[in-house]
Amino acid sequence: MPTTIITGASSGLGAEMARQLAARGWDLGLCARRTERLEELREEIVERTGRRVVVRALDVTDDDAVFETMRAFRDDFGTIDRVVVNAGLGKGAPLGTGRYDANRQTAMVNFVAALAQTEAAMEVFRAQKRGHLVMISSVSAMRGMRKTVTTYAATKAGVAALAEGIRNEMLGEPDLDIRVSVIYPGYIRSEMNEKVSHTPFMVDTVPGVTAMVEAIEKEKAHALVPSWPWVPVGKALRHLPLPVVRKIM
Repeated sequence: MPTTIITGASSGLGAEMARQLAARGWDLGLCARRTERLEELREEIVERTGRRVVVRALDVTDDDAVFETMRAFRDDFGTIDRVVVNAGLGKGAPLGTGRYDANRQTAMVNFVAALAQTEAAMEVFRAQKRGHLVMISSVSAMRGMRKTVTTYAATKAGVAALAEGIRNEMLGEPDLDIRVSVIYPGYIRSEMNEKVSHTPFMVDTVPGVTAMVEAIEKEKAHALVPSWPWVPVGKALRHLPLPVVRKIM
């Protein structure tokens, strides 16, 4: 059966992606720090769909554990068809206000740990000569953002650039069938933003993740989701003057 590995799968967008992909016929390897939540999610998915679900504890900032976990999933399933680099953190503060600790933690989880996950996934994909790498970025990656989002947006832009670099490389590797997708979610309700209010265009978790999963299944190179309003908003963000961007985001 086709297999997808999802990091940061214990809650929010990762957990809902797991539910929806299982319903579409995928076996799953799920990892996160909170194993009790993973076990609950595994039981729910197995009961609903009958798919095979393997769960493993993982702190994505532990480089050695990232590689060990990815290899273990490969051994569990025999092959890995897709890896979704989803684990992320939304902490942050305006730079220079004394909260370097929060900004550093976000940078380490969202970019450095994403690099480790990507390295581990690509190691497996190169060996089996195929695979689908999915990087979860953010619409905030379109431009530099202010205040508490500055570091977060920078990490998500970095993730997108990392993915494009791999896609660029794969164009010169005809013997490798490795596809790369970058998903740019707009405002989708999750645990990360559950305390945020008065946010324009916010959608609930299920329809928001449905848009993500549809883009993933189509193996789109890049997708802003949900498409309305984020496709036009995303294009505008790339070109509008910063004073106008401030009014939108």
